[in-house]
Amino acid sequence: MTKTYDLVILGGGTGGYVAAIRAAQLGKTVAIVEKDKLGGTCLHRGCIPSKALLRSAEVYATVRKGNEYGVKVTGAELDFARVQERKEGIVNQLHKGVQYLMSKNKIDIIRGKGRVIGPSIFSPKSGAVAVELEEDEMETIVPTHLIIATGSRPRTLPGLEPDGRYILTSEEALEMTELPQSMIIVGGGVIGVEWASMLNDFGVEVTVVEASGRLIPQEDEDISGELERLLKKRGITVLTGAILDASQTVKGDTGVSVSVEHAGETKLLKAEKLLVSVGRQANIENIGIENTDIKTVNGVIKVNDSMQTTEPHIYAIGDVIGGLQLAHAASHEGMVAAEHAAGHKTHPMSSHLVPRCIYTRPEIASVGWTEAQAKEQGHAVKVGKFPFSAIGKALVYGETDGFVKVIADSETNDILGVHMIGPHVTDYIAEAALAQLLDATPWEVGNTIHPHPTLSEIIGEAMLAVDGKAIGM
Repeated sequence: MTKTYDLVILGGGTGGYVAAIRAAQLGKTVAIVEKDKLGGTCLHRGCIPSKALLRSAEVYATVRKGNEYGVKVTGAELDFARVQERKEGIVNQLHKGVQYLMSKNKIDIIRGKGRVIGPSIFSPKSGAVAVELEEDEMETIVPTHLIIATGSRPRTLPGLEPDGRYILTSEEALEMTELPQSMIIVGGGVIGVEWASMLNDFGVEVTVVEASGRLIPQEDEDISGELERLLKKRGITVLTGAILDASQTVKGDTGVSVSVEHAGETKLLKAEKLLVSVGRQANIENIGIENTDIKTVNGVIKVNDSMQTTEPHIYAIGDVIGGLQLAHAASHEGMVAAEHAAGHKTHPMSSHLVPRCIYTRPEIASVGWTEAQAKEQGHAVKVGKFPFSAIGKALVYGETDGFVKVIADSETNDILGVHMIGPHVTDYIAEAALAQLLDATPWEVGNTIHPHPTLSEIIGEAMLAVDGKAIGM
């Protein structure tokens, strides 16, 4: 059986279903080929479930220090089964919402494993999709345009392959029915530090092992330093510049042990479980790209500013093209691809203008260049910093750790980067992203009236601090 569509998306994750909706809004016939649930990694194995667990961990930590707020709490207990039940409820509700949007926009969902095929009797050019349905039935889908949105999976390390019991990736960790007493986290990037913060709030003994010289090395060095300080203050062991010897891994009834070289010493780390958090790997295998002229570079699909591959009628978006591998980046890329395929003018996405969020306690959010990157780009910089300890709403919240750092060009006064660590900063980084998109200056943002008392007024103060004009210090 053969079906034809204006646009077919291979993969129904965040980028895929957003692209489908935008194409349908533009009057195109659209289908998504998906072998699993709509929503992909973000909804089912990443963003949403992990943030649900992080929220429960935050509430538990807040309850335990209720006396600081004049609220006497005795006998507070963690019901991890209920934590997981709440997480699943949120995921299921959002999944139903995605399914409704597909129906509302008249998007066909083809359940099965899709594979791109080359020129054939179905189409004179590559890009048709052969779908393996249930019970070994096959269906061929022939689109005018194709978007590859097959996402990514957790990267593993030789000798630390996940077994679901002692060694986990974030996907297995999300399904834990009981919390371990202790956890070694290999990797101090975004996922690693989020899990470290969460597990610590749940009462788990945590050790983070990071090969580079600092945590979250892609972020500004001042942010990394503050995060490490605060995690250590909470009792988390952080080993940066540490080299793990996976060949010495031992698993047994009491847990897992690994050997680590750190600060000139060999250390044997032991824990009940080990979480491997060393990034994600694009899903480019077994999807048929070898049947096309699509080029890959370093394990990801190469695309241009319009998300076109080296076969112009085939696009690729999301984690499968590498880059930031963020759900909101994939969504934007999906809209760009759908609009371009529909013949509309699109604007190139500047990756350094995509906000980045880390949901530790406290949160981290950033957009633009780090101070080091700005200097590498040849900018002469000026920097403004402002602490949350001088913000009234932060004192009211009882969360005064952290700061906002603004980097600007000392000659043009353009904002080059904004970096934040503190309470709920992920909720107001968008102001900084908009400022950069509109080429605003620190003076313009600083003189924007920010309501008081709010946490967001720290952005105005940090912008004024660039020229030494902050009011609150």
